[in-house]
Amino acid sequence: MARKSKRKRKAASQPPARSSSDRDKAIGALMTLLAENRLEQIGLAEVAGRAGIKLSQLRAEFGSTLAILAAHIKEIDRAVLAGGDADMAEEPARERLFEVLMRRLEALAPYKEAIRSIMYSARRNPGLAFALNAMAMRSQHWMLEAAGIRASGPRGVLRAQGAALMFGRVLSVWVDDEEQGLDRTMAALGRGLNSAERWAGFLDDLCAIPCMLRGPRRRRRRMGDAEAGAA
Repeated sequence: MARKSKRKRKAASQPPARSSSDRDKAIGALMTLLAENRLEQIGLAEVAGRAGIKLSQLRAEFGSTLAILAAHIKEIDRAVLAGGDADMAEEPARERLFEVLMRRLEALAPYKEAIRSIMYSARRNPGLAFALNAMAMRSQHWMLEAAGIRASGPRGVLRAQGAALMFGRVLSVWVDDEEQGLDRTMAALGRGLNSAERWAGFLDDLCAIPCMLRGPRRRRRRMGDAEAGAA
């Protein structure tokens, strides 16, 4: 059973106020358009028009709609990382990650319809799904680090990929969860974290095998060197 968050959750129905920079205008325009249309139906000229900027100004900031989407995801990352809770430092890793990912859902709340649209397109476009997975992995790398879970090296890459896949499944529940308490979403996140814990234990055991194999080889080498010295 998913635990209830210790922190009071904020309702977020409106996107945060943005600065007047061309970059922020473009990001806001794309997310608004995504709530109305599929990503593949949105052109850069349409983004510029909705943002109220010239196409040349948009080109100075971005090279594609995917680049604009990546900038939005980076903004969400920064919002989550800025909202860290020092009181969670002594909690188990699972609870810290739970809090981090719930903060991410809070930051994403104003963009639920846009995310629903992106997920719909990704299910029908393998290339888009692959690109989104790469973006999700980068984000989850930071989410893991925010939760105090090491995400460096080959093991970290696997952790980030596992977290990205798990969070994607949570999002598929969240986009249809209209309950204020997000009970269904938190239950899905709890199940995902339970699976992640089992996977992490398996991964740790798997990574320990090379070390176990190296140990006997080193002992045999030392014994061989000792015998050679004695001769």
